Amino acid sequence: MLKISTWNVNSIRTREALVVSFLEREQPDYLLLQEIKCEAHQFPAMTFAALGYQAEIVGQKSYNGVAILHRGGVEVTHRRLPGMYEADAHARFIEIRAAGMRVGGLYLPNGNSGGEAGYEYKLHWMAALRGHAAALMEDDEDFVLAGDYNVCPTEADLAPGSLPKDDALIRPPTRAAFHALLHTGLTDAVRALHPREALYTYWDYQAGRWDRNIGLRIDHALLSPRLAERLVAATIHKDERARPQPSDHVPVSVMLSA
Repeated sequence: MLKISTWNVNSIRTREALVVSFLEREQPDYLLLQEIKCEAHQFPAMTFAALGYQAEIVGQKSYNGVAILHRGGVEVTHRRLPGMYEADAHARFIEIRAAGMRVGGLYLPNGNSGGEAGYEYKLHWMAALRGHAAALMEDDEDFVLAGDYNVCPTEADLAPGSLPKDDALIRPPTRAAFHALLHTGLTDAVRALHPREALYTYWDYQAGRWDRNIGLRIDHALLSPRLAERLVAATIHKDERARPQPSDHVPVSVMLSA
């Protein structure tokens, strides 16, 4: 079995102990991290090395930042999303080649800040992601694109009344862009195995949303066709949200047969 997990940790230096606990307990082959909120030299790589995990990091001071923890034998193929303009300095994408496939970790723009320009940046990023997925399909690659998508694909992916209708996570162009990504041939791992359940991966810290289970499903793992055929399990680790000093997101794991 192969386990790939993704987790927006909302500051790796704050959640370091929680990540250690998760690695020890769940033993993923790959752990994709988002919003590490530090530069590469500040990332606690030695802590994870003691557990047998190496780190590939695309950091940024105080904001964004992505990383992949792995047990070795990988090649970094991208440290920025192909198709994004050169001036894009946001640390939002990393991709490796390992075990005969590509593993891409992403932190998609939220789109609610910066006015319409901020929202256009989100849509531009999603278009570039779709282009990259289509190129990998054309090359007959096996791949997973997982992370914080900042998209609730359908009304089933958010608690009723949890977002205003003009929120960037659910605006019609956002959902259309996500569905266009799926139409390249990708499978939403969680929905493939849990098509009707009310499942969330994020609960805001404000207004008792965790206690009242007012959540969103915005962290996704999308699988290319042959990997989708190997899908055995998809798990949302909801209990992480109840731990002391948690991230507002919880990990999502997919299990693939050998």
